[in-house]
Amino acid sequence: MKRRVVVTGLGAITPIGNNVEEFWKGIKEEKIGFAPITYFDTTDYRCKLAAEVKDFDPAQYMDKKAARRMEQFCQFAVAAAGEAIKDAGLDMEAEDPYMVGCNVGSGIGSLQAMEREYDRLKDKGPGRVAPMLVPLMISNMAAGNVSIAYGLKGKSLNVVTACATGTHSIGEAYRTIQYGDADVMIAGGTESSVCPIGIAGFSALTALSFSEDPERASIPFDKDRNGFVMGEGAGVVVLEELEHALKRGAKIYAEVVGYGCSSDAYHITSPAEDGSGAARAMQNAMADGGVKPEEITYINAHGTSTHHNDLFETKAIKLAFGEHAYKLRINSTKSMVGHLLGAAGAVEFVTCVKEIEEGFIHRTVGYQESEEEMDLDYCKTSREEAVPYALSNSLGFGGHNASILLKKYE
Repeated sequence: MKRRVVVTGLGAITPIGNNVEEFWKGIKEEKIGFAPITYFDTTDYRCKLAAEVKDFDPAQYMDKKAARRMEQFCQFAVAAAGEAIKDAGLDMEAEDPYMVGCNVGSGIGSLQAMEREYDRLKDKGPGRVAPMLVPLMISNMAAGNVSIAYGLKGKSLNVVTACATGTHSIGEAYRTIQYGDADVMIAGGTESSVCPIGIAGFSALTALSFSEDPERASIPFDKDRNGFVMGEGAGVVVLEELEHALKRGAKIYAEVVGYGCSSDAYHITSPAEDGSGAARAMQNAMADGGVKPEEITYINAHGTSTHHNDLFETKAIKLAFGEHAYKLRINSTKSMVGHLLGAAGAVEFVTCVKEIEEGFIHRTVGYQESEEEMDLDYCKTSREEAVPYALSNSLGFGGHNASILLKKYE
């Protein structure tokens, strides 16, 4: 029999708060994290806004020597993981470290390290490239650094599925515990790509919003949506086998009951136009959890504020739920924090857990009016109501689809 898996710890570094308490307060206050980019001069760039993490000091989470050996995406991951482990009350001295694993992914790794050392290569020659370039740059170092920082000797993985990375990471950690390869998994996603090549690349793809009005920059499901706002940060959670959590008296936030994946096998950037791939991921998650579509009342959508994503995700929801789609509450956390790429699904998972815990569904901030084909309930207002199940969707370039199903713990 598959083992039951629960959530016992939460951690987050986001554009609207550098811990879960601040982040959740920002969500409930409908705070938006969009502002002019401060990391570099955007004079020659069409995109002027990003959702940067503010006032992050790595010295608050790790010693300075360790911090110097990490790029920012790793620092975010170690910080969020530390908060989640502390929140879970997990004492590694009392655990078998080989049964505590780590699955913290990053979609990109460090573009900043590549930019910096490429400039050095051009200006000063190959002999002057930093010896630490490769371990600073590669995306698996988020999982590596989290494992090292907290003594996690179990399975250590780095899922890379673009914007589905965070959800796949948590889903694969869930599977790991279900089948007995670990008792505890530290899982999530992290990203920090607000840099010249990152903004230029996504701009060239016409994926970013070029709006200079923070109030109308990331507006998922709205008829005036025009691209996403690049965000950064990390979401990390502690997943635990139920009996292991009960034995040590852990607080249980929610239960993970379903995980579904699929591939569109269609296009490198566009979702399948009929929504069939994303629909199958949702159906697989519900089937995995033994849950009927009519039992679901809430979806945290991928909702990127791009024309194609929001339209095709709407089609996917209708395909997966039929007429019940019109009874669903659907929102997008990206309306406040922007698109955190590989960290998006993990931060949205944290959001779902808090919504279940407090019986609160947040508004899709900025959403005013949609077009004819998009006629579902996209949460124009926040609501206080019970959330027995939360289904969270993530879709990644390359056609990667992932859905994860959370349930109020009983």
